[in-house]
Amino acid sequence: METFKEPIHYQNEHLCMKVWQFTNTNPKRPLGQQWHYHKEVELIIVQEGKLDIRTPDNLYRLSPGDVVLIGSSQLHLSYKPEDEALVYIVLHVDLQPYFDPAMMMYYRHFSEMVRPLEDLNYMFLENEHARREIGRIIVDIHAEMMDKTKGYEIAMSMHIKHLLLTLLRHDRRELLQPFGFVDAAVMKPILDYVEAHLGKKIEMEEVSRIAGMSYTYFSKFFKKCVGLSFTDYVNRQRIRKAEQLLITKTDIVTEIAIAVGIENMAHFYELFKRYNNCTPKEYVRKLLREG
Repeated sequence: METFKEPIHYQNEHLCMKVWQFTNTNPKRPLGQQWHYHKEVELIIVQEGKLDIRTPDNLYRLSPGDVVLIGSSQLHLSYKPEDEALVYIVLHVDLQPYFDPAMMMYYRHFSEMVRPLEDLNYMFLENEHARREIGRIIVDIHAEMMDKTKGYEIAMSMHIKHLLLTLLRHDRRELLQPFGFVDAAVMKPILDYVEAHLGKKIEMEEVSRIAGMSYTYFSKFFKKCVGLSFTDYVNRQRIRKAEQLLITKTDIVTEIAIAVGIENMAHFYELFKRYNNCTPKEYVRKLLREG
């Protein structure tokens, strides 16, 4: 099974995004095996034709006007299910630069520290107004990027904030509850450190030092900001990485567990099943079957 980390080349490095309209007039393409991921959040609106997007847990069948949200580093693939022409806009954006003080109450959600942003796709199925509003924002962002009218950078920033606000306002299931102020200047180096050291032993003492806090204070600080313990957060990130490696590498499960910093296989299987409701082999079989 082919899988790769897709590089996203920004049209403006300061905006940390790429938005493009695609037109595909080729015949329908059978579901391929090109699972991919990228650190940027992805939003898609279909304007003509049909497009199918698959993630490990869901299949989204998009028609004109439909929207889908794919979270950071979320495995996914797409395919054209019909012969008719397909026109759609894809927006890739790194949300981190858009977190200002007004956003910090929701930092843990939009940084996907607790749950994947993919969970918000329910609102596009249940709420036509939310779907239309998000679709309109994506179209406006595309128009601004193509025209590059004076001040478009400011307009783009406003559109991204409008997009996030729209998600918040239409979250009827209350998945995006405000939790507490998070200082991104403190939290981001911690998250970056964890991401860079998933294959190694992550010492709380070192992370506390990066945060400029005592061991005890950091432990309480992290749980207060995020809603789960630092250990639980690290374990979730290790399993997310293992999910990618399972379909990227041909390594045996033992080697993958070690590669994500978990040498105790019983613990690895327990964590993997906790987050995926299946074993690693069942997970791979599911993706192969769906791919």
